[in-house]
Amino acid sequence: MNHLPPRAPRSRIRRRFGYGPAVLAAALVLAAPPTLSAEPASYTPGPTAPHHAPSGKPAGRWIRAAGAPLTVFAHRGASSTAPENTLVSDEVARRGGAKWIENDVQPSKDGVPYILHDATVDRTTDGTGTLRSLTSAQLDALDAGSWFAPVFAGTRVPTLAAQLADLRTRGGNLLLEIKGRQTEAEVARIVQEVRDQGMTDRVFVQSFDVTSLRLAHELAPELPLGLLRDSLDADPVAVAEDLHLAAYNVSDKGLSVRPSAVDELHAAGIAVNVWTVNGAARWKVLDELGVDGVITDRPTELTGWIAGRRA
Repeated sequence: MNHLPPRAPRSRIRRRFGYGPAVLAAALVLAAPPTLSAEPASYTPGPTAPHHAPSGKPAGRWIRAAGAPLTVFAHRGASSTAPENTLVSDEVARRGGAKWIENDVQPSKDGVPYILHDATVDRTTDGTGTLRSLTSAQLDALDAGSWFAPVFAGTRVPTLAAQLADLRTRGGNLLLEIKGRQTEAEVARIVQEVRDQGMTDRVFVQSFDVTSLRLAHELAPELPLGLLRDSLDADPVAVAEDLHLAAYNVSDKGLSVRPSAVDELHAAGIAVNVWTVNGAARWKVLDELGVDGVITDRPTELTGWIAGRRA
């Protein structure tokens, strides 16, 4: 999702976040025993029974059952308390209770898929230049943590392979955004990485780019797909059916224009996930509206809010 401004000066970032959350996040990852978040390699998270749409609507695996909690998607990991799109951010989100990590993928100059949101490395690393102009060796040498707080110095930009391996061995699922328009070969490389690590049942692919979604479906029809939208299509159900979508993932602002679209999509068996929502007031509205999941920079807070609502 493209809602973040360019990187602010480092002094401004430190004032905004402070060192407290960053130090706490680092302590959770570095000091706590790995077994707190580890899962066996064969672990397959998710509901114990298939999800069914409420009120007699068609069954849909990704539509939450009546009374079930919202699915929490940790946007770029726990990006409010750790450097986004890194394994440390993913781990903080996991320790905060998130079962799903949302991250972005795009290729290096030599075709290796990396986890990075921006077109350039300038905002979130100590390097400069577009990701596509840098080789994997150059990307592997970048510091992707110091910009957020000194305690994260030395954090690296992960490859997709590294992120998949981390999730496979430590637990969790991946909502993976194919960033921008990518070629068939580039999408095929992403699919191959997922298949090579046996993660097809734990990866959900999304994109703003329709062509990339069509390619993903042709190459890997077993992977669930989500279309990212800033605003609602005139007929989101028709779009969803045309693209073989499992979910329609719209911005909170876009959905607020026509909340009835949730029922329309659910009636067609299509889930609705909303991005990027960071406050309890909107979480409450979306929960009561019946959306299936929320993408948030504050996964630990949302997880706690859900637990409080269900207590």
